[in-house]
Amino acid sequence: MNNTILRVERLSVSFATEKGRLTAVEDVSFSLRRGETLGLVGESGCGKSVTALSIMRLLPRPAGRIEAGRIMLENTDLLRLPAADLPGLRGRRIAMIFQEPMTALNPVHRLGQQVAEAVHLHRPELDDKAVGQEVVAMLKQVRIPEPTSRVKAYPHQISGGMRQRVMIAMALAARPDILIADEPTTALDVTIQAQILSLMRDLQAETGTAIIFITHDLGVIAELCHRVAVMYAGRIVESAAVETLFRSPRHPYTQGLLAAIPRLDRTPKAPLATIEGTVPALDTMPPGCRFANRCPRVMERCHLAPPPLVEVGEGHAVACYLYS
Repeated sequence: MNNTILRVERLSVSFATEKGRLTAVEDVSFSLRRGETLGLVGESGCGKSVTALSIMRLLPRPAGRIEAGRIMLENTDLLRLPAADLPGLRGRRIAMIFQEPMTALNPVHRLGQQVAEAVHLHRPELDDKAVGQEVVAMLKQVRIPEPTSRVKAYPHQISGGMRQRVMIAMALAARPDILIADEPTTALDVTIQAQILSLMRDLQAETGTAIIFITHDLGVIAELCHRVAVMYAGRIVESAAVETLFRSPRHPYTQGLLAAIPRLDRTPKAPLATIEGTVPALDTMPPGCRFANRCPRVMERCHLAPPPLVEVGEGHAVACYLYS
């Protein structure tokens, strides 16, 4: 039995800029199984959020455009769906949590109103009383204390961690098959971040929702995800099960990310490992491997053409000429 619920196949996305139309995501492919958490990891500007917005069909128009590829939700190609069918898809089949909840929540509406709106939209059979009861139950489910009184609060009256919990409740209002979380813990302190990760893990166990978790933090990936895809400059450069990636990273970029994580067994006050340079801008993408100008193991052929993504083990693929 095929357990795959989502397949992204050779997705390419471009944006219109003052310098012409530039490619932000190129030839990206991955799959998501029911009940699993897939991590998309990489530095800022690597195309993670653009990939997520493409799945949701929320790219800014007319600047953003999907140039090629398919996004298959079971047997439905989301890129071929008429625009009129998208509102019924978003929230009900695929929901998204955005990075900064203070900008995602309406500051002039009470929390209960905003969660109720999501419930009304996706569960129109419920009357107002039933919706109110469902809102309180959902806030309780995401571990918000005193949910009966919190429904009357405004976003500015609660903490960042609680705002993010409200966003999770709204995203889960229709009990979606897939939840996309775009760096939902970035603006939170470490303690609250751990609570949110624990909450998402518990909710997934309760609901069976598949999750795409976008982050630049490999520590979060290790905590939450089953599989991981590493993105760099709009391409996937390595994908594997989390245990495999941490035990045996193959791509020099992945190795650099892991080496940069602070460790307790290192010499005190020793300089942290870094990856020299920055992610290339969209208008300066090199013709070959996009990591070549930062790679400590670069070869001449790396500058000529992008390396293909090849299998180096079961479920472990790398785009690097060291292995092809």
